[in-house]
Amino acid sequence: MFLSALSRPHLVQAGRQIAPGLALSIMVAMAAQFMSDHYGVPVMLMAILLGIAFQFLSENERTAQGIAFAARTLLRVGVALLGLRVSVEMVRDIGPVFVGVIIAGVAVTILASVAIAGLFGKDRAFGFLTGGSVAICGASAAMAIASILPERENSERDLAFTVISVTVFSTVAMILYPILASPLGLGMRDTGLFLGGTIHDVAQVVGAGYSVSDETGDLATVVKLIRVTLLAPTVLIGALILRRHAPATGKRPPLMPAFVVAFLILALLNSAHIVPQALLDPASSLSRAALVTAVAAVGMKTSLAKLADVGGTAIAMLAVQTVFLALFILAGIALV
Repeated sequence: MFLSALSRPHLVQAGRQIAPGLALSIMVAMAAQFMSDHYGVPVMLMAILLGIAFQFLSENERTAQGIAFAARTLLRVGVALLGLRVSVEMVRDIGPVFVGVIIAGVAVTILASVAIAGLFGKDRAFGFLTGGSVAICGASAAMAIASILPERENSERDLAFTVISVTVFSTVAMILYPILASPLGLGMRDTGLFLGGTIHDVAQVVGAGYSVSDETGDLATVVKLIRVTLLAPTVLIGALILRRHAPATGKRPPLMPAFVVAFLILALLNSAHIVPQALLDPASSLSRAALVTAVAAVGMKTSLAKLADVGGTAIAMLAVQTVFLALFILAGIALV
């Protein structure tokens, strides 16, 4: 019956409409991954920059629908599959006190970002978008949060700017933070807590942690994945607030986005050790591939001219957010 459903004319037609743009998005993502593997550049950054170079394709009738599908649907698939990378056992390994510091750091960073957005000439939605990306997991968080924000004139531009900027800041932190660990008086364990609690993207956390030691790398990765776990409640709370303030006659954000439900279910299954180990690595690879493809598609929908309109104040805002989170986590380490 499933195969017969797939053969229905409207589904076949839909598949034909999205296939060209989806294939192009996958090709750009593959090129970005190749450059990352061979030259060491962050894959998310390369994906969006290469995508921007092909922006004209998002306005082509043959490819527009597939690019939009990749930017939206593949994003949600990738975020949902992140659930298989987290479990409740991580809390036990780190300790409940520092987990509380991580949760507080994420919450305070997002709330402060929303509060100060006006000082930088930006609206609260931009503050939520950038604050969430800095506090949780970089480009992946930016993509997930953007999916629940109300449509605005510059939605695609702001998302592309956030993905590019937060990846650059994350790369700088990957290089700088391990160097600063010793002058700050951090031991191996505290360095792992600091790197995992502050650097934006998972890949950069791994790079920074294992550049210090295997022990530091393992701990930093676990702390980072705890931050990734907070993506689901952040999106849920954001959706609830947006629904409350949405116009009664307008389109309201979903109460609980389906991809967030899937994320939570997969995290619970992973915590209960129901998912076979043989499936976890392929699922992680599929999640990353979907996210890289989605970022490439977002780049293809972004005008470079419009991206420049965001302004230097937005970069300054991201710098303030990054420094704020780093100082908060350092204070938390000192207290615990």
